[in-house]
Amino acid sequence: MRIYFMIILMAIAVIVNGCVAPMKLFTDASDPLQEFTLQGKEKGKVLIIPVRGIISDNTKKGVLRDMPSMVQEIVSQLRIAEKDEEIRAVLLKIDSPGGSTTATDILYHEIMVFKKRTGAKVVAAMMDIAASGGYYVSLPSDLIIAHPTSITGSIGVIFLRPKVTDLMGKIGLDIEVIKSGQNKDMGFPFRESTEEEQKIFQDLINELGGRFINLVAKHRKIDQNILSNISSARVYLAKEALQLGLVDEIGYLNDAIMQAKELAGLNEDCKVIVYRRTRYPNDNIYNTSTTRLGSQGLSLIDLGVLDSVTSLRTGFYYLWPSIAGNK
Repeated sequence: MRIYFMIILMAIAVIVNGCVAPMKLFTDASDPLQEFTLQGKEKGKVLIIPVRGIISDNTKKGVLRDMPSMVQEIVSQLRIAEKDEEIRAVLLKIDSPGGSTTATDILYHEIMVFKKRTGAKVVAAMMDIAASGGYYVSLPSDLIIAHPTSITGSIGVIFLRPKVTDLMGKIGLDIEVIKSGQNKDMGFPFRESTEEEQKIFQDLINELGGRFINLVAKHRKIDQNILSNISSARVYLAKEALQLGLVDEIGYLNDAIMQAKELAGLNEDCKVIVYRRTRYPNDNIYNTSTTRLGSQGLSLIDLGVLDSVTSLRTGFYYLWPSIAGNK
C-alpha cells in the first residue's frame, strides 16, 4: 500500500512540475537546519549530533531527492554550533561500523578543530555499534561512554574491491590493457593481483592501520602491550573495552548527557538541543532523524544489505565489514 501511495505522489509531482513552478513535497537537504530543544530550560546548551550509519562523504541518492552525506551533515552542525556561545558541550551519539578512511579522518579532524575553536567539551555515547571508524571519530572526545550492550573495537583498516576474474572466465570475456607503467592497473578487478602488487597494498594498509593505532595511543594513553592486543582489530563488548581503556565508562544515553553537562560546568536543567529540518511530535534524545523521512532518503525499493554493500566503492576503509550491511 505504501509503495502505491509513493508512486501516486511521484506522478503528481511530475504533473505539477510540468504545469507550474516546482513544488516541494518533502523536507529535504535544501531546507536549513533549525534548533529544537529536547530537554531543559536553563541557560547553556548540550548539542546532540548523531553519527549513524556508514561514514561517507558520498551523497545519498533517493528517488525524489538526494540527501547530504554524513560528513556534510555533521560538519554543517558543527559550523552552526561554533556560532552559538551557549553551546558548551557536544554529545556524539555514535551508532556506526565505520566507513571510508578519508571520510572518517575528516570527521576526526573537524571535531578536533571544533574543540580548539570553541573550547567546548565533547562526549561520545556509543550505542549499538561504534566499531572501527565509529571508534575513530570518538577519539577527540573528553569522555567516551559505552552502552552496556555496545560493540566497539575493530581498530584497523581494510581494502575492499570487487573481483570478477572467475565470472569473466565463465562468460568468455577478456579486457585488453595498454599501460604506461608496470603498476598502473594495480588493483584492477579483471585480473589477479601479482605478489608485488599485494605487497604494495599491504604496505598501504599497514600505514593506514598504523595511523589509527597511533591515534588510539595518543588519545587513550594505552599501554603498548594492550595496543598489541587491540591491533588484532577484533571487536569487544563494553565491559572488555572498559578494561582495555578504550572507553571511560559504561552507562546509558542520559548518563552521557549528565556527564556532558558536568564537564562543561552547565546547570543540570540546561537545554539539550538538536538540529533538525523537521519538527517531530513527542521528540526525544533517541531520535536520529534530521528530516521527516530520516537520513536514508526516499526509495521505492529497499535493497537492505545489498544496497549498503554495493554502495561501498573500491578503496580503503576503517570499517567493520561484517555489520556494514545493517547500517
